[in-house]
Amino acid sequence: MDVSESFGSELRRWRATVDLSLAELARCTHYSKGYLSKIETGVRPPTVGVARRCDAALNAGGALMALVPPPDTGDKLSVSPEMINQEELWVLSMGADSLVWFQSITRREALTADATSLLTLGLAVSPSSRARQQETAVVATFSAVFSQIRALGQQVRPQVVLPTLIAHTYTLQAVAVNASSRRRSDCYLLASRYAEYAGWMAQEVGDDRAALWWTSKAVQLASAGGDHELAAYALVRRALISLYVGDAVQTIALARRAQEHPAAGNRVRGLAAQREAQGHALAGAYSDCQHALDRATALLDGAAIGPVPVLGSSTVSNPVPFSTAWCLYDLGRPVQAADLRDRELSAVDPSARRFHARWGVRRALAHAASGELDRACALSRELLDDIAATDSATVRSDVRALARTLSRWLTYPPVRQLYPELTAALHRTDILHH
Repeated sequence: MDVSESFGSELRRWRATVDLSLAELARCTHYSKGYLSKIETGVRPPTVGVARRCDAALNAGGALMALVPPPDTGDKLSVSPEMINQEELWVLSMGADSLVWFQSITRREALTADATSLLTLGLAVSPSSRARQQETAVVATFSAVFSQIRALGQQVRPQVVLPTLIAHTYTLQAVAVNASSRRRSDCYLLASRYAEYAGWMAQEVGDDRAALWWTSKAVQLASAGGDHELAAYALVRRALISLYVGDAVQTIALARRAQEHPAAGNRVRGLAAQREAQGHALAGAYSDCQHALDRATALLDGAAIGPVPVLGSSTVSNPVPFSTAWCLYDLGRPVQAADLRDRELSAVDPSARRFHARWGVRRALAHAASGELDRACALSRELLDDIAATDSATVRSDVRALARTLSRWLTYPPVRQLYPELTAALHRTDILHH
């Protein structure tokens, strides 16, 4: 029996168990009766969205969702330590169209191209008072710049800030080599934060392998500076990438490893618990998801913020409600997810355009899945500028999901009017990457 047949028969069995007609299930899930009938009879294959909504409507506890196989990620999420060591250098390139990018090269290639001069930056080795003043100025300046870059990263395409992040990472690394012992650690730790954010921007560009590479690079730099907690946070980042490709098992496993890491503090463990909750939600495990969210709340409430730039998003002080809304949607409860996002997003600074684009699209998606089409269309139209300005690969994945959801109601005038604009926004961002 293939997936379509097994899912269809189980859907019929669960529906009979709770004495729910096909028409009633259609009203609960906002799918047509005819469409659900074809899924029950095995004529149409089940999608993840259908499985999620039917599972929630029938209180199947993840049993129906488990019948839809997870995506095969293969080895796309693996980056070995050897790769980090081999691809040590990144060279800035500029095309005739003024597009700027960085390309990784090996040390052998660097020697051939005489590119080692890129890493000859540094301060005087002499422990003079002037050298110490230089080191202090470097750390203070690059710390202030990092805060500005993170703020800029909320406003513009990731390609705009990524070259600066990469250049500053290597500059700080080079300075650290010749710095006094007092400042060497500070330089390495600050370089690790630049590298970690470069990993996030690489993911926003749509390059998961580069995202993992830079996250691993950040772990190396942090370790050189005496901070081993970033190794735990790197597991949280890897879990997020697994979450975006729909691998619930890997998401949960990585998040649990992060929580068990001996160097993880309360903040990292709390962020990891959030990620675990999202993995459980993806798998349809409501109870496990709630337990993980409760654990995240307790850990993040007691998390101390150190002098080094904070790990994870700094846009909101309490990220748990946003993760909760994410989980509610994946658990097939879009009405609750929409209500929570309406409440939480109203308090976020409008200048955080990337944050608003990400959570705003998911907010519109929740309203669309709830059958609130007018609200979903109005919210989506408000987001079009932010979607284009921030050009986020992770946001685009949600925009595609929103477009697929709205496509079920193309005869409804507001949807018919919005749909070309929504697909055009996707088309514009796709062109930028080809």
